[in-house]
Amino acid sequence: MIDDDNAYLADFRARLDLPGIIDVHTHFMPERVLSKVWSYFDSVGPLTGRSWPIAYREDEQVRLKTLRDFGVRAFTSLVYPHKPEMAAWLNDWTAEFAARTPDCLHTATFYPEPGAAGYVATALDRGARVFKVHIQVGDFPPGDPLLTPVWGLLEDAGVPALIHCGSGPAPGRFTGPEPIAELLQRFPRLRLIVAHMGTPEYSEFLDLAQRHAGVYLDTTMVWTDFSEADSPFPVTEHGRLREFGERILFGSDFPNIPYSYGHAIHALERLDLGTDWLGQVCYRNAAELFAIS
Repeated sequence: MIDDDNAYLADFRARLDLPGIIDVHTHFMPERVLSKVWSYFDSVGPLTGRSWPIAYREDEQVRLKTLRDFGVRAFTSLVYPHKPEMAAWLNDWTAEFAARTPDCLHTATFYPEPGAAGYVATALDRGARVFKVHIQVGDFPPGDPLLTPVWGLLEDAGVPALIHCGSGPAPGRFTGPEPIAELLQRFPRLRLIVAHMGTPEYSEFLDLAQRHAGVYLDTTMVWTDFSEADSPFPVTEHGRLREFGERILFGSDFPNIPYSYGHAIHALERLDLGTDWLGQVCYRNAAELFAIS
């Protein structure tokens, strides 16, 4: 147990000689949307299936200060629609949020609907640097024909999509590695960041990373005590963590985590994969991917 997250994280950055931490998986949303997300977690909804207390249930400015005090130098505002005619106005909000929050990577999203290509093009023109896609919550196949022009736009722009496509914490109709493998066959230059290391299909998503140089994986919640209790990462795959060390990115799921922020970093430290690996995962890989100087 970490007694003081700020002290631990400051020591961590000093030991690794890092200018900060880059967290590719954080959630900032319109207040009414985030309140509904928190209510879902509070109700132990079917996609969570277990008690999930929100550790950082504070207002927006407090949450921003908390991340900065932890030494987080850049982060995202991951939003995701669960129905049509929602993504465009979420993108308007994230564009405004990025404009007033310089350390936030301008984030956008999309949903399979007739206007998707238009508002994705608009988001790219505005400077979006990462897109969030939630196959489980959105309940749609990534290969939906309405998304064909969207994937083409992202592939041509080289802008990554951070995609929740694994079947954890509960499987969806379109989750799992097979739909993503099919998508990458159609768009082989696409950059995808697989959320949660593809929990629980860890090995299968590592296989995809082996076949496709544009596939990254984020560490969100993986190796924490909370996740190891239900979806332990196979020890036999630790060698491949080293192999793909340049394509693994730190993510936390802040603020929607049921433990302290420091525990997410400590969970990586106790893998004992070395300081170079930790430095890559917690800062250098994302700095290169998003051209953060």
